[in-house]
Amino acid sequence: MLVVGSANMDLTVQAKRLPARGETLLGGDLATFGGGKGANQAVAAARLGASVAMLGCVGADDFGAQLRDGLQAERIDTAHLHTIAGATSGTAVITVAEDGANTIVVSPGANARLAPDHVEAAREAIGAAGLLICQLEVPLDTVLHAVALAARAGTPVLLNPAPAQPLPDALYRQIDFLILNETEAQLLSGLPVDGPASAREAAAWLLAKGVQTVIVTLGAQGVWYAHGGEAGHLPAPRVEAVDTTAAGDTFVGGFAAEHVRGASLREAIEFGQQAAALSVQRQGAQASIPTQAEARARTASGPAALAAR
Repeated sequence: MLVVGSANMDLTVQAKRLPARGETLLGGDLATFGGGKGANQAVAAARLGASVAMLGCVGADDFGAQLRDGLQAERIDTAHLHTIAGATSGTAVITVAEDGANTIVVSPGANARLAPDHVEAAREAIGAAGLLICQLEVPLDTVLHAVALAARAGTPVLLNPAPAQPLPDALYRQIDFLILNETEAQLLSGLPVDGPASAREAAAWLLAKGVQTVIVTLGAQGVWYAHGGEAGHLPAPRVEAVDTTAAGDTFVGGFAAEHVRGASLREAIEFGQQAAALSVQRQGAQASIPTQAEARARTASGPAALAAR
């Protein structure tokens, strides 16, 4: 599969709680982790068993070199990871509370320089991929071009519309899998989303726009999914969360890896859930992502009443 997206260096500080507006808190030691939604999803898919290539941009700085090395250490093809002279690498400043909640502010840096020309240069790789994965931490025009090339080539498209922004109507009709959380589902649909029942309504709206499959992640409330006449709710595995930073990206990577192996929709969702459940019990973004063996062992030990209804 080919991931088109961002690569950031995450600067993370643990605190007892998230600060209120205008408040200064003392936290723990600063930790640095490879991150960015694109890179996180690429690492998750690779670590969970898929063959992955990454299309993105990093700066000509130490963070950029570390990000490239980190992806290569996961056996991710970085032939289309461009180093941009004069640009800094993307950076995210993250505060993580004791209950696992977090706030994230991203400086896009070189990610904002990923252009349609970079996508055009990867046309052959897009056509050969078993799945194209995109997010919205890079320019929308670049994502639109990548999706259009994939659609022409017959390559399935998975879009994780984060951070959320309004999307052109034509894009919905080119999306095979739309994976989004409740906040993103609410922004796109204009409907309130706070649980399975309301996620069902938002998913129906998105299907009507032309999306083939909609998967709404609801945190501790599980997942609502819909595809044609098939729809259901899968409860979340019960775990004690330490850091939820990479939960969504781990779910996307796990789902994608299982999908390209030929799993059913429900099986791929369940695998993504188990991988995400492992990730929230660890600190960091990419550092928290489990291996395929770990996710398989958790799935085999009992998927916590994952019954659709």
